[in-house]
Amino acid sequence: MWSSIKKYLKGYPERLKVARVLVENGLSVRNGGIYLNEIEVPPIRIARVAGVDRRTVNETLVAIEANRELRLIFESLRSAGHSLREVAKHLSLGVVEITPVDAKILGILASCATLLAESSLSIRQAIVDDPELSPEPKLVLIVEKKIPGELIPKLLSVNGVAKVAVY
Repeated sequence: MWSSIKKYLKGYPERLKVARVLVENGLSVRNGGIYLNEIEVPPIRIARVAGVDRRTVNETLVAIEANRELRLIFESLRSAGHSLREVAKHLSLGVVEITPVDAKILGILASCATLLAESSLSIRQAIVDDPELSPEPKLVLIVEKKIPGELIPKLLSVNGVAKVAVY
């Protein structure tokens, strides 16, 4: 997806910044507006986050809606919803953050989920960074209770796992 967006906005680095903010936050573009699911977001807010002026945001919206492929991508974007990561500690949940050697290696999520299940830990949430959007993508698994220390070496032995951090 990101390669398609870059292809159409490659000559406009500031518009690309706006597009990145939209994608990273799950903001859609519909009828000349920016939406977080059904809530309209003012262009000035996006401009501040992207480090551009409001006019650049509006030009980006026009460019997106004028291009069929971009329009189809951005009309369909939605927020992935809430993340328990920041409140996990307060809810007595366990968090394991896995950094892959290469995010394209197959089976990392499945293998880690299997290890957690074998340890009788139920996954409450799984958050996976898109390797096209994140320079260092991670897999974050939030489970029903604290991660036992003996599970860390097992997770590190999964094919494709470079680092494991437990919170």
